[in-house]
Amino acid sequence: MEQLFIDNKTYNKIDFKADALKKGEYENCHFKNCDISKVDLSGFMFVECDFTGCNFSLSKLILTVFQDVYFRDCKMPGLRFDTCNYVGLSFGFENCTLDHSIFRDAKIKRTTFKNSQIIEADFTGCDLTGSIFDHCDLKRAIFERTILVNVDFRTSYNYSIDPETNKMKKAKFSLAGIGGLLQKYDIVIS
Repeated sequence: MEQLFIDNKTYNKIDFKADALKKGEYENCHFKNCDISKVDLSGFMFVECDFTGCNFSLSKLILTVFQDVYFRDCKMPGLRFDTCNYVGLSFGFENCTLDHSIFRDAKIKRTTFKNSQIIEADFTGCDLTGSIFDHCDLKRAIFERTILVNVDFRTSYNYSIDPETNKMKKAKFSLAGIGGLLQKYDIVIS
């Protein structure tokens, strides 16, 4: 069976729970204000696509391919990025809600997270080398055995990262955020 290929198409205000998105490869496509919540995107391929104002809440991403994909103003809580196809996995996020999302063991170097809420997300075992967390709320996000080489956290807040259990060479933090690196020691910084 030949795989469906869609190129350079715009989808605007579509509820994909009611009007199912056909399984296939989407390249250079634009999704605007679409409801993709609870939709099974397993086996789909998205290459150089952008999603703006979309709701992905609790969608399934088993072996889903995201290559050079950008998410802006999207609701994405509870997504299991750890089940995506890791080959070529690359994306960026701006003004997104990623609470409770799981990125476990993903190699997502040079990923940009900008002005996003990433509360209780799981980055255990991730390679985030060269990534940027720009003005992000990382309250109770999990960083364990995470590669944080050259990662920039200077404008982000509410993180708690143990330098002893993560690789953090040349990671960048603000002076105001230094408490997030010492939290496990239960000390007072003033």
